[in-house]
Amino acid sequence: MVENDLQNAAAAKGGEMTNKWLFWTCFIALIATSFGFIIRANIIGDLGVYFNLSETQKGEILGVGLWPFALSIILFSLVIDKIGYGRALLFALFCHITSAVVTIFATGYQMLYWGTFILALGNGTVEAVINPVVATVFSKNKTKWLNILHAGWPGGMVLGGLLILILMPNLNWQWKVGLVFIPTTAYGLMMIRAKFPVQERVKAGISYKTMLQEAGIVGAIIVIVIMTAEIGRIFEWSLITEIIIAGVLIIGYSSYVRTLGHPVFIFLLLIMLPLATTELGTDSWITELVTPVMTKMGLQAGWVLVYTAFIMMMLRFFAGPFIHRLSPLGLLAVCSAIAIVGLLALSRATGFMIFIAATIYALGKSFFWPTMMGVAAERFPKGGALTLNSIGGVGMLSVGVIGAVFLGNIQDKHVDYELLLKNPVLYQKIVAPEKNSVFGKYKPIDQEKVQSLNSDEKTMISEITASAKKNALATVAIFPAIMLISYLILIFYFRAKGGYKPEELVIQEE
Repeated sequence: MVENDLQNAAAAKGGEMTNKWLFWTCFIALIATSFGFIIRANIIGDLGVYFNLSETQKGEILGVGLWPFALSIILFSLVIDKIGYGRALLFALFCHITSAVVTIFATGYQMLYWGTFILALGNGTVEAVINPVVATVFSKNKTKWLNILHAGWPGGMVLGGLLILILMPNLNWQWKVGLVFIPTTAYGLMMIRAKFPVQERVKAGISYKTMLQEAGIVGAIIVIVIMTAEIGRIFEWSLITEIIIAGVLIIGYSSYVRTLGHPVFIFLLLIMLPLATTELGTDSWITELVTPVMTKMGLQAGWVLVYTAFIMMMLRFFAGPFIHRLSPLGLLAVCSAIAIVGLLALSRATGFMIFIAATIYALGKSFFWPTMMGVAAERFPKGGALTLNSIGGVGMLSVGVIGAVFLGNIQDKHVDYELLLKNPVLYQKIVAPEKNSVFGKYKPIDQEKVQSLNSDEKTMISEITASAKKNALATVAIFPAIMLISYLILIFYFRAKGGYKPEELVIQEE
């Protein structure tokens, strides 16, 4: 009897050590994804000058670092239980290495775009693996551990940002891109010892079709329509082609699942559109948006992103007490209100107040992403990897297609309007040919022509550009306002149902 107890204790201890190794493998893989994110956020200005990119083109590069994430995370979620989590993470490793090589040797916009596209595919695959793995290993406390896991995202931004800003501030942008090899090598080596589990949906004997039905027809429509629109823009498909492709995919999915999907899950998917723009859309641009203010202080703008990422990292590590006290939905509602204040403060801050405003913004956005994933994992476990990863996929898809480009487009149109109003002659001198984006036609400023202006003209351009950046931050505040209303609706909904409670699956004995 004692011998059996000792064997059981040893097995439990061994399992705990295996789970911890697996968790840290997932954690470092997530760090690798955010390394690529912060590197691009810090060098996008250098790329703009080096390759003469418009603000909208820069937004498109930042955007393509996000939306293909949805392509890989959702597609892998459909098959990952068949191909295995280890093989999927190996594909992510290949993408991270390839992306760095393509970007380092880029010769123009197209190579930068496709190098970032490959990175996003790898990042999405990482998330397709790590979220269901951690939700399975820590099935009794999913929201807490998903928050701790996603401390790796801001943690990577802090580490990558410090390397760029302190150790390598004067290096060429190509060397900075190469930093992604550090965490990539680390998680690649850790994968050798990692033992990946069977996902809880599979253990519980929930069918593949049931998993698809949790997302349902409406969920598929949300994903397919947005994704088809962006891919169609890239490959210059006609509207009819986009409609046909989207229609075929939707009809195929619908004929199989034959259900609209769970209404609450659909509502969560829709909330991810403003949430992703509030967090990642702003983070993609934050370095550029605060550059005018930080330059006056003699500081690099990248410090604001590193600072807010550090706050996020620390808060996510200690998410448990907040979740216990407020509940997941209560925490999301409170954070939405704080984010509104933070974004408005950032749009008006000058001098040292930029850090006060950034602190408020960071407090607001810290728990958004992982807590939403936790809600999906707790309320829809039958959806397995698909419902969990669809939340992140739709978020990345929306900010890549809409959010990041929207912020860039706001700036281009603001500069276009203000410069034409204040100095029509100068406007005609430096305006570039009309371009197209998902938000329609726009006329950017030709950065090469700006370099040839006299000092007074350059000063006017700088002032108008600074005003455009502040205007963009203020505009984004509407998104957390939408989120706040949405979370209050969910809180009242669950209160009417007897309160928010996680659903647990009954695991079948082997």
